Amino acid sequence: MRWDAVAVRRRGAVAVAALAVLAGTAGCGIRTTQVPVDAGAAPSRVSCDVPAVTDAERSQSASTVRVFLVCGAGLVSVQRKIDVSAEAMAADRMRAARALLDELREEPSEQEQRAGFSTDVRGSLTVSGPRPGDPAETLRLSRQPDDLPPHGLAQIVCTFSGSAADDGGGSVELGGPSEDPPRKYQCTAALKARPEGVPAVGDLRPTGATPSMR
Repeated sequence: MRWDAVAVRRRGAVAVAALAVLAGTAGCGIRTTQVPVDAGAAPSRVSCDVPAVTDAERSQSASTVRVFLVCGAGLVSVQRKIDVSAEAMAADRMRAARALLDELREEPSEQEQRAGFSTDVRGSLTVSGPRPGDPAETLRLSRQPDDLPPHGLAQIVCTFSGSAADDGGGSVELGGPSEDPPRKYQCTAALKARPEGVPAVGDLRPTGATPSMR
């Protein structure tokens, strides 16, 4: 009987201690839960918002162009002022392509960087016209398109598309320095959202041509 009484007293002491802990926790305003709490992703500090070029910043000898930069997980267009008139851009497709590529190779401005913009088009990348046998709308880059960073290639495709540098139908026909045929690329909503996957419509190989050997 004596040992049973001791056991009862000990169990009572443990219960009192547990109640004291729970009371202290409740007094601190903390509620216990067995369900994991998902507070969601941390709010993004990237605005991807840069003011457009104003009328006061435009001049007769310059024009405003749209280029696509990397921001967040996708591509977002910004406006840039260049020292080439809109008439000259429209009249000379190669001049337009070179001017747009130069803008993509430029480091984003301080204002663009604060808004979260960057570019993956880097180095001494250049663009030239078609070779004999290429479709007339072909643009040849100094590096193979497939060798470029996916985001950089997507930037080029979306910047050229819908500009004076496209093929007239809203697509871009790009090749590289090799003998491989150019390929047609399209800037889609899916590409802007996920620029790591650049869609190519297909090879633009002349009828009867054979693949080149690397």
